[in-house]
Amino acid sequence: MLVLTIVVGLVVALLFSEYFRLYPGGFIVPVYFAYYLDQPARLTLTLAAAGLSVLCYHLLERWLILFGRRRFVLIILLGLAWSLFFFGLLPQFFPGEAGLRTIGWVIPGILANNLLKQKIWPTLGGLIMVATLTYAIVHLVFLFR
Repeated sequence: MLVLTIVVGLVVALLFSEYFRLYPGGFIVPVYFAYYLDQPARLTLTLAAAGLSVLCYHLLERWLILFGRRRFVLIILLGLAWSLFFFGLLPQFFPGEAGLRTIGWVIPGILANNLLKQKIWPTLGGLIMVATLTYAIVHLVFLFR
């Protein structure tokens, strides 16, 4: 099911970005959001990690010269740091929730990078539309299979 979700999600994300001229959080982020759409806690933590990465970036840009590759790498590392933080912290408070973590290690950073480039609402709107459409198509394929 993951392979089908990746293929469908990439095609839907490409068509969406070509038609609307908006990136839905990158091309791979909506694929993973569609795959984990039945796990809202993971989606919420991933969005939180991306949002916190953006906030940390805005704090750091006051003292650092950040653009281009440096900015991208910093955002990916901040997303990774928040993912690791949640991975280490949340089991302490919710011991029964083994699946309570972000989606991957770099997905929050990729999403945060697109939130910085394109602003919050267009990115989140595109992400929700592409992930939902991908989820629906994949489940329709499995329904009629």
